[in-house]
Amino acid sequence: MAEHPAAPDAPVALPEEALKTRPRQDAEDIVALVEAGARAPRSRIASWILTLLCLAWSIFQISIAYRPINSHIARAWHLAFAICLCFLAYPAYKQRRPPIRADWIRKILPRFTRKSIRTRIPFYDIVMAILAASAALYIWWDYKALIYRQGLPNVLDVWMGIILLVLLLEAARRALGPALSILAIIFLAYVFAGPHLPEVLRHRGVPMDFVISDMYLSTTGVFGIPLGVSVDFVFLFVLFGALLDKAGGGKYFIDVAFAGLGTFRGGPAKAAVVASGLTGLVSGSSIANTVTTGTFTIPLMKKVGLPAYKAAAVEVAVSTNGQLMPPIMGAAAFIMAEIIGMPYMEVVRAALLPAIISYLALFYVVHLEALKLGLKASPRAELPSLLKTFLRGMHFLIPLGVLLFYLVVLRRSPVTSALLAIESLMVIMGVQRPIIAYLSLGVHRRAKTLAPNLDLKAFMWQACRQGLMDVWNGLLAGARNMISVGIATATAGIIVGVVTITGLVGRFITLIDTISMGNMVLMLLFTAMTSLILGMGMPTTANYIIMATLTAPVIIQLGADAGLVFPLVAAHLFVFYFGILADDTPPVGLAAYAASAIARSDPIKTGIQGFTYDLRTAILPFIFLFNNELLMISGITETGRIIWIDDPFKIGWIFVTGLAAMFSFASALQGYLVVRCSWLERLILILACATMFRPGAFEVYMPFGRFVMQAVGLLIFLGLFGFQKVRAAGRFQVKRCSPD
Repeated sequence: MAEHPAAPDAPVALPEEALKTRPRQDAEDIVALVEAGARAPRSRIASWILTLLCLAWSIFQISIAYRPINSHIARAWHLAFAICLCFLAYPAYKQRRPPIRADWIRKILPRFTRKSIRTRIPFYDIVMAILAASAALYIWWDYKALIYRQGLPNVLDVWMGIILLVLLLEAARRALGPALSILAIIFLAYVFAGPHLPEVLRHRGVPMDFVISDMYLSTTGVFGIPLGVSVDFVFLFVLFGALLDKAGGGKYFIDVAFAGLGTFRGGPAKAAVVASGLTGLVSGSSIANTVTTGTFTIPLMKKVGLPAYKAAAVEVAVSTNGQLMPPIMGAAAFIMAEIIGMPYMEVVRAALLPAIISYLALFYVVHLEALKLGLKASPRAELPSLLKTFLRGMHFLIPLGVLLFYLVVLRRSPVTSALLAIESLMVIMGVQRPIIAYLSLGVHRRAKTLAPNLDLKAFMWQACRQGLMDVWNGLLAGARNMISVGIATATAGIIVGVVTITGLVGRFITLIDTISMGNMVLMLLFTAMTSLILGMGMPTTANYIIMATLTAPVIIQLGADAGLVFPLVAAHLFVFYFGILADDTPPVGLAAYAASAIARSDPIKTGIQGFTYDLRTAILPFIFLFNNELLMISGITETGRIIWIDDPFKIGWIFVTGLAAMFSFASALQGYLVVRCSWLERLILILACATMFRPGAFEVYMPFGRFVMQAVGLLIFLGLFGFQKVRAAGRFQVKRCSPD
């Protein structure tokens, strides 16, 4: 008897291996949609066009790093590559099939409605890619003439500018989602609608030719500082991260973390924190970091007893915080240095202590979760040897060492440091496979297991070719990972240009001052909420650029009006931190969706849990804004120059008390220290946290110095820890309450 076909909506039985790989595929699909483009053409011609464009972009960026060219022309070529690749790599819609429901359209266009948009490049995308790249390269083609008629664009200039702006907004919609495009359109509408708005936002209006001159022909709009930083710095560091990942460095970090921490209680979760922290050193993406490490860590966290949504939330929290880690910080460190006119290494210096404290506090939160859930450690027999694992991939530390040595010790420029690190990494990638192959031959010879008919030359040549293919794939991956960054920085430049043209910052200061009624806390809360809301729909880099343009000056100005002197870098780090937290904030947190796809958990529940883990990060910006010592800043001169703290003992004390304060806050939130805490113990922990983080707030009431107040807070925390240790031994019984 013939079997009846299954109903269309009936569940399909999948092999066990397919069920294991589907979560990773779903998560990688999210990364492809957001980071590198989901299109993989089946046509060899289309595939080779994409490949050669990516390769040409990487080679172009490396070449101009060796031999710099005119910055405006370099930005034009950079944007041309990014926007052309965007239309070729990112489909116009996220579904695999066109969102068409009408039967008559399917009959007219059967070819286009049958084939997946992910596996072919439609004709209209090719046309838009050529038009957009031509509009960007028009700056290079007619550069000398544009200089002569600067400020007086002709008709062709205006039309080319309009084409670029329209297609850039469409490219941003494809690569980054609708939020940034809609926001840019609103700002552009504000330019022309200014004379008709309420008085607080009103301006005289700007003619079209002036808008095009400022947005397109100058370096204050699309080709402004954000895109310039993407050209000069970001590409090289993203390329370095892509090459390191293709070489196997990412997996090496994960293996070392598991080998070293797997035997601790909740070891996989703690290993996830360390592995993501190491990956975050060279990765500028929280979503890619989630998938890279989460594929290994989330199943192991579930295996030792962590609930699926908590396992995913741990990975989201640590991967999101990866953007806090210098030296890349999701490209924000470079952009921040350019915007505020501060040396790059000083930005890194200011961001270092909060980033380390935040990561160690997350490690502590994971430890508390393991205690609360009674998680067991993994047996040492199931884990690889730490020494062997560390030695096996020690060569991956060489390029990282080169980068940090030239950047931190010799104080070379980020470009020079990144180039030298890329050179050393490419050499390692070229020789590591042949060396491994040669050593494996020696092992087989000694064991007398070498195949008698093995062609040794062919075997070694195959290993050499694999090493070269690793470099090739790294160059391609670096370019594809940069598409969304290039589009984001160019689109954010539109908003920066509008703010420059219309003088919106002054009006924005007045508006926020009115809403907050002059209250600094309300103003900061409003700024934080704005960063979170904007960041839900756009990448961290674009969110930071917008908030740095709009709200960072507000923090400085309103703080000065209230008699407070905030360092410029503190205000910029404030908005940057809350932009990062948006990646795991429901309902749009993309990192939470990627992690929940691997864990098979509810993404909203995952996002909420991840955000509760990140609350310890959320208080840091408020702390270092009022306690600049966390940024290693002791004061500001009358000329605005920062006075740095250079005493290593004082820096050590700041770090210890800051870490203890963060541990106190985390314990108060989790309701757990050594055992479960009572409400009184939670209040004591909050008091200890406040005393160590903000000792100056208590000097009005207590005539003690900052050092004494911080020491008191540290003693309170340690005393409560000791008391709970004794209580855990059964000597005291205290009425406890559930933290939930």
